[in-house]
Amino acid sequence: MSEHKDTHEDAAAFALSRRTAIGLAAGAAVAVSVPAQEAAAQVGPLRVKPAQTLTIRPAINGRRMTVEIDPRTSLLDLLRERLGLTGAKKGCDHGQCGACTVHVDGHRVVSCLTLAAKTDGKQVRTIEGLSRGNTLHPMQQAFIDHDALQCGYCTPGQIMAAVACVAEGHATDRATIREYMSGNICRCGAYPGIVAAIEDAAAKMGRG
Repeated sequence: MSEHKDTHEDAAAFALSRRTAIGLAAGAAVAVSVPAQEAAAQVGPLRVKPAQTLTIRPAINGRRMTVEIDPRTSLLDLLRERLGLTGAKKGCDHGQCGACTVHVDGHRVVSCLTLAAKTDGKQVRTIEGLSRGNTLHPMQQAFIDHDALQCGYCTPGQIMAAVACVAEGHATDRATIREYMSGNICRCGAYPGIVAAIEDAAAKMGRG
């Protein structure tokens, strides 16, 4: 009987102490949260300082422009989001697919990894500036003639890289063309047509 009574008393004491602990914890939480809420109300909403801006003056497809940008802006985002030149495509955004290839001072670059700030005072050429009025560039026409595309998503970057490939003197044979075009991926697998188009255009461009 005495043992049963002791067990009952121990259980009651445990329950009391547990309730007391929970109550104390809840009270402490309220005590802490109230000053925190008051402090937040005094500080007000978090205000982020505006990003520093930079003024650049590139020549885009022969037209000199003055653009104010965030220094972190990529050339691809400047072209697509600010200037409405959507020919260059955002494929991987990691410089691995070549869909965003454009020319800067005559050299091909992947615009997703090129800071727009680096083009200040430089000549930038996109697929939109490749033709002359209604006359297609020989490479553009060759891509059509040799059916060097399927979905067309990678085609602007392929053409810009192909023009550079010819200008660099790397369109001498099929193996060399494949090597110097390897940075441009065609997920549809139109590579035979692309190589044939480059060979055709190179001869017309006087570089074959």
